[in-house]
Amino acid sequence: MIRRIVHIDAEKCNGCGACARACHEGAIAMEGGKARLMRDDYCDGMGDCLPQCPAGAISFEEREAAAYDAAAVAENMKKQGRIPPRPQGCPGSQVRELRPAPKAGPGVPPPPPEGSQLRNWPVQIKLAPVRAPYFDGAKLLIAADCTAYAYAAFHREFMAGRVTLIGCPKLDGVDYGEKLAEILSQNDVRGVTVLRMEVPCCGGLEAAVKRALQASGKFLPWQVVTISASGEILDR
Repeated sequence: MIRRIVHIDAEKCNGCGACARACHEGAIAMEGGKARLMRDDYCDGMGDCLPQCPAGAISFEEREAAAYDAAAVAENMKKQGRIPPRPQGCPGSQVRELRPAPKAGPGVPPPPPEGSQLRNWPVQIKLAPVRAPYFDGAKLLIAADCTAYAYAAFHREFMAGRVTLIGCPKLDGVDYGEKLAEILSQNDVRGVTVLRMEVPCCGGLEAAVKRALQASGKFLPWQVVTISASGEILDR
């Protein structure tokens, strides 16, 4: 996928190590007296290392790179005996499971949902990790941003019992297909619901999910639900 990621100019690097100490994810290390990006998927692109460099050797570039993998970062730090500190950059990079999936016995429906049904953070497709514990065994809701405003029962009818990802292909200007394919292929997702608006630009979200399902190589149950601007379900 094309994303924002750190770039280190080896010629400018003076080997002070300030960037490696500032990188909370362990993406940067010192080798041969120079700073080096160890793995693309360890870099969250938030830039904690950038203001620490006295030599101006660090910048950002948009290039093909593996998606940031919070689970891999945590595992690497665990092996090193380190505890990942609270992120100092954008809070959107902090992976959190807000509430567990509802459980019910055989033939016993879960209790009716009340209040917020958001189970995971972050929810934006661009910020979401490729791997996270809450994806395993989850039913996935991939919703267009506007659906939450148009449909009054969004939480109760669509978010309840699902892991939610939202996006707008027109505003973000990206193709979500590749990242969604990685999420589907690397986690035990059990099904996908696409919630879109009736407007044509929402077709980009639906198309991205279709490509992701095909690229993942998995045969998952999935459905598309369309919401009108007046807040009615047009088809499901």
